[in-house]
Amino acid sequence: MRTTIRLEESLLRQVKDHAMKSGTTLTAVIEEALRVFLAKRCSASPRRPVKLTTVKGKGLRPGVDLDSTADLLDLMDEADAAD
Repeated sequence: MRTTIRLEESLLRQVKDHAMKSGTTLTAVIEEALRVFLAKRCSASPRRPVKLTTVKGKGLRPGVDLDSTADLLDLMDEADAAD
């Protein structure tokens, strides 16, 4: 499966260097890191549920698509530029 992720440039550089030195692909290094991370999380003791505080508001802005990461990032960039 193909997907897009955003990584900090220095982290990506380190992972690419590791992949090249170990004779494997960037994808293989990321997959293995995720497997190790998930294995550790599964073996950890379960956490207590977190209670989130909510406030009243006007809801979502018209046209906001919560399923579109690109659209959400664009909206956040617009908000940052306005500040």
